[in-house]
This record gives sequence, C-alpha cells and structure tokens, in this order.
Amino acid sequence: MKKTLGLLLLIASAVNAAPPKLQLANVYHDEIDLQAYWVSEKYDGVRAYWDGRQLLSRQGNIIRAPAWFTDVLSETPMDGELWIARGQFERLSGIVRRHSPDPDDWREIKYMVFDLPGNKQIFDHRLQAIKQLIVEINSPHIQAVAQRKIASRARLMRELDEVVSQQGEGLMLRRGASLYAGKRNEDLLKLKKYADAEAVVIEHLPGKGKFTGMLGSLLVETADRRRFRIGTGFSHLDRQNPPPIGALITYQYFGLTNTGLPRFASYLRVRMQH
Repeated sequence: MKKTLGLLLLIASAVNAAPPKLQLANVYHDEIDLQAYWVSEKYDGVRAYWDGRQLLSRQGNIIRAPAWFTDVLSETPMDGELWIARGQFERLSGIVRRHSPDPDDWREIKYMVFDLPGNKQIFDHRLQAIKQLIVEINSPHIQAVAQRKIASRARLMRELDEVVSQQGEGLMLRRGASLYAGKRNEDLLKLKKYADAEAVVIEHLPGKGKFTGMLGSLLVETADRRRFRIGTGFSHLDRQNPPPIGALITYQYFGLTNTGLPRFASYLRVRMQH
C-alpha cells in the first residue's frame, strides 16, 4: 500500500499545467440520428493532449515521453490516446507513469489521434485534416483513429459485440457537423456493454476465507455522497495492496438498483492521474 500511495503522490507532484479543456463524452442513446455520426473504437488507453510542445494528461500533468516519441510531432494541438493493444492497459499505465521514461518500453506505444482541438472546422473537415497531418508526420507510432459511418443501429450493436469479443472497450461516436468544444455534450458519445463511473475509497473492509489478511471489499463514496461496497474485480495483487484511502477509482456496473445504487459494481482500476 505504501508503494501505491507513494506512486500517487509522485504523480500528483508532477502537475505542471492547467488541465486542458478537452471534449468529453455523454452516454450513447437511441434518440440520435446515427447517420450524422462517425464511429470509432473506444481505446482503453491514456488520454493525451499534445499542446504543440508537450503531452499533457486530462488533469494537466506532463506525460514524460522520450524525446524521440514527440520530436516528430508538429506544433498543431492534437487530442488522442496513448495505446499499446487491446487488454494492455496495465502494461501501458506502468510505462506512462514513470517519471523517467524507458525509451525501449515506449516503442510499444502508439499515439492514436482522434481530433484537432485548435481546428475551427466541423469534424467532417477536421477528419480530413487529421489524415493529412498524419501523412506529413509520417511516423508509425503516430496514427489516426479509424472513423467510419455505420448505417443502422443493428449493425452498430454487432460492431460493439465484435470489438468487445476481442477485448476492446467499446465504441465512440462523433457528430460530423460538430465543432470541437472543451466540455461534455451530445457531439461525442460513448457506447459500451457496461457503464462505468468513479468513486473515492473511504474504507478497506477485511477479507474472509481465502482472502483472510487481505482486502475483502472497498467502501466507496460517489460524488453525490452515496456509499456502497465493491467486492469484485480485484486481482490477488490488488487485494494485497489495495487502492489507498482517498484514492479515486473507476468501477463498472450494470444498471441501477431500485434505490439508485450501482448494480453488480466491479472494481476496474485506480483513476489514472498522470
């Protein structure tokens, strides 16, 4: 636990800029005009904003990438995701969190660009600008996120099933006629098999049986001050070294109970602060 807490403190001490105003997603719903949206895979990576000089996290922390990784980038601001492959988030976050980057490990990582925050055109036109910019950069670790149109909701759901079956996280939908806005709105939507949310760790509850001497469950509190327990989703290492009290965690759930609490809540990870 001390090691985990020390890591979080190190990350918190690395804040060097105000959080960038990034576009955030609402949850997909059937009332939208699907034909108006571009669809892409939702990468389970680390959100990264290139401000023309450095990579910043969503919280405004400098992501300390090797010089060779960023030297190829232009002064054009970019919004994207650092990513290795499906199912490799833990590997990725371990590499990205290091204060001193390992150049060899970073060779596994790609910067998947999905938008240009400084471009004042609608997304239909920004998409063409992204493709042109990636051609000009001409480096294999800088890639444009593939965007496509999907004709029907049935096909959209089949696409979601296919991505999830291959350890993908879900899909993103961007409205073609939208301008980039640093806020949460209907121009950007996320579609997943499950919902996820964040909560603060309030207490470690002891385990029983095979988990005696380790974590049994977490008592957590949501932003609206509702408390509940999360007892599944932990690895053996998580139970030996649980997220520290006060840590912000991400959990997944499948709908809400009659009392409004998350149904079948399961731990995913400590919220990435880097």
